[in-house]
Amino acid sequence: MSYFINYVNDPEWGSYYELTKAGYIAIVILMILVIGIAAFMTGKKQDTGRFNAKKLTCAGISLALAFVTSYIKFELPMGGSITLFSMFFICFVGYAFGIKVGFTTAFAYSLLQFIQTGSTYFLSPFQVCCDYFFAFTALGIAGFWYNKKNGLVKGYIAAALIRGVFHTIGGYIYWMDYMPDWFPQSFRNVYSIAYNYSYILSEMIITLIVLSIPAVRKSIERIKNTVTVATPVDQPT
Repeated sequence: MSYFINYVNDPEWGSYYELTKAGYIAIVILMILVIGIAAFMTGKKQDTGRFNAKKLTCAGISLALAFVTSYIKFELPMGGSITLFSMFFICFVGYAFGIKVGFTTAFAYSLLQFIQTGSTYFLSPFQVCCDYFFAFTALGIAGFWYNKKNGLVKGYIAAALIRGVFHTIGGYIYWMDYMPDWFPQSFRNVYSIAYNYSYILSEMIITLIVLSIPAVRKSIERIKNTVTVATPVDQPT
């Protein structure tokens, strides 16, 4: 029917529409453009001050903690793994320093993730982008909630959900042949969603429970205030 959408008349499922690979790719490209334009416009409005040595150190430590904790994980039966709050550390950078630093740190994290697990086996450049570069860079979306009330929680939720979108699109394009036999065929169309969000939502819920603890929340805000307080050179003249 279309280069982007196919009409399928299946004896078992009936008639329905489905995206082609080109359709999925178009969605990802459109999403990246929308996020990129929004980030550019938001970054111009955010008064984050100069990116000094203190901010660089904090971003570097957060990046290192995210990478280390990504190795500490619990594997789920369906696949995927819950890590020791690795997404949180990247989202914290965006929340503390704004969208520009948030996306820069998240992109660096995507490179580390690719080196860690993706460089040994990949199917195509676009698959690598969906599974690594787009997905993990999306954690920088938390920077949209820079200095906002409950910004860390809101930014973390949005970043985790958008990361899952990229993983899911990559799953539909490249990994559906790996669906296990025990997964109900009647739910085949939601397999990639179920697979990817099973571990992302699990880690997100655990992280949000920890963030809801008053002592933890106060400690995080204290750290943020310490690393973001303006030094004399950052003050406007």
